[in-house]
Amino acid sequence: MIEKLLNKIINDDCLNALKQLTDNSVDMTFADPPFNLKKKYNHYDDAKEVQDYLQWCNVWLSEMVRITKPSGAIFVHNIPRWLSYFSQYLNKIAYFKHWIAWDSPSAPLGKTLLPNHYGILYFTKSKSHNDFKFFDIRMPHPRCRVCKEFLKDYGGKKAQAHSFGPLLSDVWSDIHRIRHKKRRDEHPCQLPIPLLERLILMTTEENDIVLDPFVGTGTTAVAAKKLGRRYIGIEQDKEYANITRNNIGNAKQTKINGCFVSKYLGQIRTMRDKDFKIIFDIDKKSIQDEQKDFNSKTVEYSNYRDENYSILSN
Repeated sequence: MIEKLLNKIINDDCLNALKQLTDNSVDMTFADPPFNLKKKYNHYDDAKEVQDYLQWCNVWLSEMVRITKPSGAIFVHNIPRWLSYFSQYLNKIAYFKHWIAWDSPSAPLGKTLLPNHYGILYFTKSKSHNDFKFFDIRMPHPRCRVCKEFLKDYGGKKAQAHSFGPLLSDVWSDIHRIRHKKRRDEHPCQLPIPLLERLILMTTEENDIVLDPFVGTGTTAVAAKKLGRRYIGIEQDKEYANITRNNIGNAKQTKINGCFVSKYLGQIRTMRDKDFKIIFDIDKKSIQDEQKDFNSKTVEYSNYRDENYSILSN
């Protein structure tokens, strides 16, 4: 059954569509549901009573866990208020791994702390790290735009720092919301593609299946296609589903020296640690020589080019 759904956008209610999928059939599930904040969607009421909203969420959360493989990953993006409920429910049927804090400033909401992050829950169906897929990920060092040096001091140990960037933590401040209208689709809550690319690179392999039950205008499906994964997108709004199909049609794979990477505005945003030497073609160099070489460059990594690179990006 799942073969008929691969690389397709299903125009249907998510609960109806999820029931078509068999147990343990998807490698990664990602959900970015409506936040119940009275956003203006075309065909969805985003102002439910709290208990009605949570009961509805528990149903599709259960379905996500059911269809995810024991080796797979389950991600849920939302505001902290709702994630606190989701995590309580998911802890009963899956294994908690991380609460990823995505640094993304918001507007003040009265007498309260300024909301400054969204959360991404990361759960698995297997308890042991030997039984689910996970790959160490690196992000680039923040660098001065003029001199290209590290902006962080690293406790006076810059020479010992990895030349591309640190291993990923559970706080992400280097990927930003889509604020410019020219880069947005007609959707009230569109996520940036690099955010999904990072999750996909972290927990899946080429040709794995990625599913999004609230695909919107296609961020997850586009990211999956760019990284050589198969996808299943579910979207009840016909207009959004058509935008998704168009966006997928324009997406091309992003590879450097045969390795999938996430790029944005000409810069590598995410790569797997194990691919670093292949991407920068430094197999024959020692780590010490490689660090000296890269730290002395006066160009950003995004401009590092070689005629042997095969780069396809948007």
